[in-house]
Amino acid sequence: MSIFKINNEFSPAGDQPKAIKELTDGVKKGLHYQTLLGVTGSGKTFTAANVIANIGKPTLVIAHNKTLAAQLAQEYREFFPENAVHYFVSYYDYYQPEAYMPVTDTYIEKEAMINEEIDRLRHASTQALLTRKDVIIVASVSCIYGLGSPAEYEKVNMKIEVGQDVSRAEFIRELIRIHFSRTNADVKPGTFRALGNAIEIMPTGERMIYRVEIEGGKIAAIKRIDATSRTIVSEPKSYFIFPAKHFITDADQSKRALESIKSELEDRLEELKKDGKILEAERLKRRTTYDLAMLREIGYCNGIENYSRHFSGRKPGEAPDTLLSYFPHKADGSADFLTVIDESHVTLPQIGGMYAGDQSRKDTLVEHGFRLPSARDNRPLKFEEFKERVGQVIFTSATPGKLEAEYQNKVVEQVIRPTGLIDPEVSIRPIQEKGAYKGQIFDFIEEAEKAIAKGGRVIATTLTKRMAEDLSEYLKEKKIKASYLHSDVKTIERIEILTSFRRGEFDVLVGVNLLREGIDIPELTFIGILDADKEGFLRSETSLIQIIGRAARNVEGRVILYADNATGSIERAMKETNRRRAIQMAYNKEHGITPQTIIKKIKDITDTLEREHHQAVDMLLATDEEFFKKNPKKLIRDKMKEMKQAVHDLDFESAAILRDEVRALEARLSKKK
Repeated sequence: MSIFKINNEFSPAGDQPKAIKELTDGVKKGLHYQTLLGVTGSGKTFTAANVIANIGKPTLVIAHNKTLAAQLAQEYREFFPENAVHYFVSYYDYYQPEAYMPVTDTYIEKEAMINEEIDRLRHASTQALLTRKDVIIVASVSCIYGLGSPAEYEKVNMKIEVGQDVSRAEFIRELIRIHFSRTNADVKPGTFRALGNAIEIMPTGERMIYRVEIEGGKIAAIKRIDATSRTIVSEPKSYFIFPAKHFITDADQSKRALESIKSELEDRLEELKKDGKILEAERLKRRTTYDLAMLREIGYCNGIENYSRHFSGRKPGEAPDTLLSYFPHKADGSADFLTVIDESHVTLPQIGGMYAGDQSRKDTLVEHGFRLPSARDNRPLKFEEFKERVGQVIFTSATPGKLEAEYQNKVVEQVIRPTGLIDPEVSIRPIQEKGAYKGQIFDFIEEAEKAIAKGGRVIATTLTKRMAEDLSEYLKEKKIKASYLHSDVKTIERIEILTSFRRGEFDVLVGVNLLREGIDIPELTFIGILDADKEGFLRSETSLIQIIGRAARNVEGRVILYADNATGSIERAMKETNRRRAIQMAYNKEHGITPQTIIKKIKDITDTLEREHHQAVDMLLATDEEFFKKNPKKLIRDKMKEMKQAVHDLDFESAAILRDEVRALEARLSKKK
């Protein structure tokens, strides 16, 4: 029986049952790499969830950005409500890496703002992996960056139990040893406070307080307390307290690390002086000597991660421990978990490019005396190292790239949409004027006018921002209502433009690359891809398929590629689109399905986002009026608890509403005083 229990409210449909079976069989047969080739709207995440349930192994899901990872984590939590689904992304709200630009002689200090809630979620992820098997971690590419050793992290956890012999002073020393900080104020994750013979601790992976009561040199009680309401939730007989930081080193190793850093500094100074780099040598000596003094005195310095190799005892060039190290491994050291790489055509190149970018920056810092050469070993995994450390892999994408093709042992298709919608018809027309044919711009205008006359919307994709702006103005001169959209247009204005487009306030939208993915416009019936034969990123096979897919929401959707030459990318994109059309049409005929255009309510997003937010806050305030009159402080505590739970569930919209209600309640309470 699987350790994962999938929500039975959902059931596979369309191509999903076949895809689930094939992928499951592939994993059981030991295939290392499989690709789930699924069109948009076919339910790739649900298919992957069913495979996870069938295989019953801990799973790592990697997405290419934090937002997508959060969405996936929410979906997997819906699919697996009884299992441990965690979210692991970079804990920086803002991050400016340390860098040096020799051309302008500009040194940039590292700047970072750590998000405490995300840091807590990271700890919750690693602790879950060390304590249970039914775990799914949804992570961004930050999972390939250095993290403390799981062996050290697990080795120094504190097991406490009722009746255990311990003194108050000894208990406090142990908490400090595993990097908890003492406070006299409210406890936060990774802190503790002493109240008489009781010590209150908030672990890094929870929002609960553990009150340890010591009497007569023994632990008399352990109480799990809600941090907001201060009510006792339970009284466990024992509990494991994990370290407050992932990077853990014992005293002996720290001493060896300081000697190792000092030795490397001496060698590097000699090398720089030999090369005549006196300024660089002096700079390095001053900076590193200061860091060593800080490490001896307080055990920490800014940029301590640059000395991570010395503290971990790794050899030069050796790969760092990462989140992957926390997943289970077999006796022979091979990975014993499943990996799902979402939108792999974007995520895989991102994983592959992280190391080179990091090393380029570090090389400059080392060359000019800002860092020791060992700083290079504070790095993400190389692509080959990543491949060695992941278990069996499933790539998911509508447009798999070269990397998937290079590694995959099997491709499983999921191209049937249960809705019956079909990929659009695609044709090619010349760019240049020939005889009576006026060229791509005039032909596009004629086709656009036909689509507009039927009530449809039209998109034109160009290669440059300037061309998008110029074409938009030219269309207006021809009495066609048009607008342009590209990366220089601000976020709110982009939303306003798309809303106006859907409403029919203008009929033609001209844009560049940002039109490829994520735009859902059911009213769209015609797309003109200008200069389609100019091979490159914007006109690659993957890009063309993504652009064509934007017209798959309407039964009358069609696409014209303007090209004088049918490039390999064009031929492959058309062949793939026509193949998918044929499969969906055959399925529709067999099951008597008549495709229907998606009906999606048009909202003025910029107005409704703010209006609905304030309405929700006002509604909550009105509902809670009586509670506020009776016990305002308790109401505020309860609302804080709800807000924190919403953040934990990655429901940031609800958390924002609750946050503003708390602010309004606190303002009222302040006025009452």
